[in-house]
Amino acid sequence: MSQTDDALRQILTTTRVIALVGWSPKADRPSHRVAAFLKARGYRVIPVNPGQAGQQALGETVRASLADIFEPVDMIDIFRRSEEVPGVVAEGLAALPHLKTVWMQLGVQSPEAAAAAEARGITVVQNRCPAIEMPRLGL
Repeated sequence: MSQTDDALRQILTTTRVIALVGWSPKADRPSHRVAAFLKARGYRVIPVNPGQAGQQALGETVRASLADIFEPVDMIDIFRRSEEVPGVVAEGLAALPHLKTVWMQLGVQSPEAAAAAEARGITVVQNRCPAIEMPRLGL
């Protein structure tokens, strides 16, 4: 698990495309605000929410699942309950061959999912938010 400042800085400066799982169209939801923050910082953010699939958001078509993304994705940013993370990560490992990072949001952790991703050489961050880490790290 890579959670040192240097490791976080490396992830956040090399990542270009983020699939944001659990994106909400509601402006008051953290997933909506973080997605907008990341988009404003120059990342391509692909929203993933089965209930909103086909809608337009952040200049992208909302996808129902990670399996519906056919472009290379560097990172998945997970806004789901911890117990749902193993399924999200398994889908990401199966569907996203270029995946480099699995990022779990504040309050979200899954040792099982982290181990599965790390076994495939994928960097894992748990219980952190990129919208908090970027300003803290001066990015």
